[in-house]
Order: sequence, then C-alpha cells, then structure tokens
Amino acid sequence: MKALIFAAGLGERMRPLTERTPKPLLSAGGKPLIAWHLEKLAAIGVREVVINTSWLADRFPQALGDGARWGLRIAYSYEGATPLETGGGLLHALPLLRDAHDPDAAFLAVNGDIWTDFDFARLPRLPDGDAHLVLIDNPTHHARGDFALADDGRVLSAGDSPLTFSGIAVYRPALLDGWRNTIGDADGADDMPPRFRLAPLLRAAMARSRVGGERHAGRWTDVGTPQRLAELDAHLDADLGHGIGHEVDGRSRTPR
Repeated sequence: MKALIFAAGLGERMRPLTERTPKPLLSAGGKPLIAWHLEKLAAIGVREVVINTSWLADRFPQALGDGARWGLRIAYSYEGATPLETGGGLLHALPLLRDAHDPDAAFLAVNGDIWTDFDFARLPRLPDGDAHLVLIDNPTHHARGDFALADDGRVLSAGDSPLTFSGIAVYRPALLDGWRNTIGDADGADDMPPRFRLAPLLRAAMARSRVGGERHAGRWTDVGTPQRLAELDAHLDADLGHGIGHEVDGRSRTPR
C-alpha cells in the first residue's frame, strides 16, 4: 500500500512560524509533524510515500531526503506556487500513487498538519466502497462537525451527532472518476492543473453509499494555530518525560 501526505498548504494562520518553514515541518515532541506520520507508515509496512508540496517546497527534500532513514521511498508531487486544494492535489499526485500491477489498489492519505495516536494498522487495505474515513469527536474549533457515521459503518453527508473528519483516510482511485461532472464550473476547475476540493466528491460518493468509516476516540490535534502547536509540543514532551512511546505498539504491521 502506498500513502499520500498532504503538505501543500500555505500555513497562513501559523505565521510567522511558517514564513520560512512549511507547517508539516514544524516540530512537536522533538521532531517535525510529518516525521510522526512517516514513522507510523513505515511501522505498518508502507514503503512508498508521496508528499504533495507547494509553499517552500524545497524545504521538504532538504529535511526528509528520499525517505531512506525510515526505510521509505519518498516522491514529491509539486503543485506550483498555488496549492491545488485536496481534490486537485490528489488528482495531481494520482500517477505517483497508482499501483502499476493493480490500478484499482487503494492508498492511505493523511493530512501533514495533524498529530494523532490513531493506529494506521486499523485501516482497511481495500475499502468496501471508494473511501474509508476516520472520524473524531468535534473539537471546539469545529463544533458543527463534517459527516455522520451510521450504525452500519457508512459515512453520511448529514445526520444526527455529526463527527469531524480527521484527515486520515483510505481512497480508491475510482473516487476521482468523473470528478469534473461533480465539481462543475467551480472556481479553479478550469485551471491547468485543476484546483478543487475533495469534499464534494466524498459527498457524491456518500450519496451512492460508497463511503465507510470509523470513529477514533483517542488523541488528535489539528495544528492550525501557534497555540495548538505549543500545547501539542508541551503534551508530547510530558509524555516523553514519563516514558510514553508513540510508535504503533513497537511492531511492524501491514494494513489489512
């Protein structure tokens, strides 16, 4: 299974911290945010990782190299000076994410500016539909949530007790089929390469009962402000001071 880390954002709310450092390369608990993901991906058997970049793109290979230190092969999907949003970024990176032997093979995707103790090994290797999303209880800064989780594991675009999308998912390439019909004439759709959000495609797939998911009740932080970064850093330092590890059970496992 391959993986994509979304890392192309401008990090405007994090300035001045992001004036010289992309948000996923900011440190928490003694290492860059993105390094926590790379360690966890390597621990579950992922070997190929694509990182999409835009703002300060050259900083990523300088900091991460080719991924060899984690036993990974990192490829970079540069989007240009203007990020392509989640949908456009996924479409742009798709040639690097496709499996030459199985074009329908799913891939794991995670936002580069979050921290979580979610165990990536819980994710299905191949979702029943076009996507499998990890949802969390709504944080205070996103109290209205995003999607609802039905008792049968389907994710719905609306419903009682909505949850927040964590930024962790497994996608099939088929999710992007017919993207233009779904996006229509939205701003950026006619750009080359096209720029659009992934949420409309997910909602369209939900309407076809093609999206499943699960709720993560553990720790999760969206590092969207300097204050949240400082709080996360303090919590991780406290955990490390008490000898609490953050690896996936200390074992190397392969996703189901």
